[in-house]
Amino acid sequence: MTTTLPQRHESEAANSKVNNFALKLANVNGTGSASANSLLMQAIFRMGIPVSGKNLFPSNIQGLPTWYEIRVNKSGYTARALDYDLMVAMNSQTYADDIAEVASGGYLLYDSSWPLDTELMREDVTFLGVPLAKMCLENFSSSRERVLMKNVAYAGALVGLLDLDLDVIATLLTESYSRNEKLLASNQKALRLGYDFAKENFSCPLEFHVAPMNETAHSILIDGNTASALGCLYAGATVAGWYPITPATALMDNFTALCAKYRREPVDSVVAGAPDSIQNNYLILQAEDEIAAIGMVLGASWSGARSFTSTSGPGISLMSELLGLAYYTEIPAVIFDVQRTGPSTGMPTRTQQADILLCAYASHGDTKHILLFPANPHECFEFAVASFDLAEHYQTPVFVLSDLDIGMNDWVVPELTWDDHFVPDRGRVLDDKDLSEIAEFFRYANADDDFVAARTVPGSAEKGAYFIRGSGHDKFGKYTEAPAEYQEVVDRLKKKHAAAAHSVPAPIEIRRPGATVGIITLGSCDLAVREAIDELSALGIEADFLRVCGFPFAPSVREFVESHEHCFVVEQNRDGQLRSLISLETEVDINQMHPVLHYGGFPLSAVQVVTAVTEKLEIRS
Repeated sequence: MTTTLPQRHESEAANSKVNNFALKLANVNGTGSASANSLLMQAIFRMGIPVSGKNLFPSNIQGLPTWYEIRVNKSGYTARALDYDLMVAMNSQTYADDIAEVASGGYLLYDSSWPLDTELMREDVTFLGVPLAKMCLENFSSSRERVLMKNVAYAGALVGLLDLDLDVIATLLTESYSRNEKLLASNQKALRLGYDFAKENFSCPLEFHVAPMNETAHSILIDGNTASALGCLYAGATVAGWYPITPATALMDNFTALCAKYRREPVDSVVAGAPDSIQNNYLILQAEDEIAAIGMVLGASWSGARSFTSTSGPGISLMSELLGLAYYTEIPAVIFDVQRTGPSTGMPTRTQQADILLCAYASHGDTKHILLFPANPHECFEFAVASFDLAEHYQTPVFVLSDLDIGMNDWVVPELTWDDHFVPDRGRVLDDKDLSEIAEFFRYANADDDFVAARTVPGSAEKGAYFIRGSGHDKFGKYTEAPAEYQEVVDRLKKKHAAAAHSVPAPIEIRRPGATVGIITLGSCDLAVREAIDELSALGIEADFLRVCGFPFAPSVREFVESHEHCFVVEQNRDGQLRSLISLETEVDINQMHPVLHYGGFPLSAVQVVTAVTEKLEIRS
């Protein structure tokens, strides 16, 4: 029976919904829905349409609710949406909440193999029943296959309802399952079951649907952990020490796979003692814990290798003492912190930006570290490369603070590019020739304009040897407890950190004529804040934009705050850590900045920023 769906909008309004809608897919964790959901997002991307996908999943293996949100927007607004034109409700435990989130005039697709409780029905929502379980029971034999193919079947129904290109879908399935003909056939069959049912029973497509564009021709779909791993490879990193932790594990998994492919080369058979020998030009060690992991990194970096670790907040906590050692003894190191929700174990599969102060001042005593804040996977790649140059130039730990949203979700970003003439900045490293031209070498003396002293690596000429100590030492590297000699060293370290302000990525700043409001943010908040600024403009509120990309801060950060009557700092933590850090480091009055805080674990949406700003300004949106 064909169901004619009511047309709720005039043609002009309906056209505005083409390539401009959001859908949410509610599932049970562990049922294999991720592949079907990703298939839909990838298909939209390949049709040339700006799109984003947010996987909101629990930290348990299976059984709890999981959601996947897809936002399609022809204008490129792809931050998280909070109103959904279409809900796919596959989890009976969350039916009530899922139905409540559907926008008025929207649709809900559900498995009609079982009746839906009439109390859940909404008059302003159209319910699309597809007998998914019944279909799969009749067409597939194994119980596991019936569960998995139910997801592919609802994806097929969405292909018909949203007018996705079947050829694109077919290509994606072939790419995914070409090595398993049986699995490929099952997926194709399930997809067709859902598609045919939708085409035969509903008026397809819906008033909101997709239409081919050419906005992603020079873009890629990639997650931040993959992009960071690529950046490490291109930067010349050869050693990594790590301990598994959500959401950073995939970064090292990707780096391991890349090294296995690109960090191997033939060895001279005379040297190797066997023909056609292959050697690995990398070393990746899984440590017993994060303390050991950072110790491995520091040992390798001290020896001259480009070395790094990947972790999240709990790992940073454990690394703190050795991070202080690296700061004080001036050993390069790169640490990728893919932030998650804390404190303690917190919510391992939720996103947050709550490690800012932890990383800025990691370790006891007076320490300050260089921080980089990528806003998307493209910047993860670029900042990964920059982090190794900064670590070696300034001989200090450098943190790259990504987060779960960037690290584990696929983003549409510009194609990655590389300069084949890139020369890494190894900093002030003296070789044997350099040592032969000086009378004596002292590890912490004769600093340059950036307050960086020269270093040597093991194996250098005897003149370059020195004793490395984490206890009190003077500028010559000798043990001391004399106050003036100790202070001379740590004061130089403070000046060295401040000097890095001209080397870290500069803030991104956008000024608008007549703006009296300024909004500061960092990291993955970028897209939501940019969209919010456009929405505020439509309300008659012009706002300037500044995104912090690194710490120590450039002078423009303080200038930005002081040049606005109202300045808002948007970040994803409870305590306003970026706001506090700006005040601490620039001495700007903290009360000049209004906090806009979002810290429940889900990515930020533009509406949340607009609401906070208009409420503070007492303007009704």
